[in-house]
Amino acid sequence: MLSALVQALALVTAAAFAGAAIYVNVAEQPARLMLDDKVLLTEWKPSYARGKVMQASIALISTLLGLLAAYLTGRWLWALGAALILAPWPWTLLIMMPVNNALEATPPQAANAQTRGIR
Repeated sequence: MLSALVQALALVTAAAFAGAAIYVNVAEQPARLMLDDKVLLTEWKPSYARGKVMQASIALISTLLGLLAAYLTGRWLWALGAALILAPWPWTLLIMMPVNNALEATPPQAANAQTRGIR
C-alpha cells in the first residue's frame, strides 16, 4: 500500500515538473519574448523568482519520492528516474544561474538587446 502510494506520488510530481517545464518553453517564454526589452525584464523578474522555487521544490520532492520508491520496490528504474529529474541541475547552477543573477541585478530601465540575449 505505502509502496504504491509513493510510486504514484513520484510519478505525479515528475509529471508536474515536466508540465511546468513544457509550459514555460512552449507558452510563457515565447509570449514574453514578444515584449520590448524593458517590459520583458520587468515581467521576467517576478516570474523567475516564483518559478525557480516551484520547479526546484518539485524536482527535489520527485527525486526523494523516486528514491523512496526504489528502496521500497527494489527496482533500479525508480532510482534512475530520480537521478534524471535532477540531471539538469549542474547546467542550471553552473551556466544559467550566473546569467539569471546578472538579469536579476539589472534595472528594467537598463534592459537592452544584450539582456534579451541578442548579441
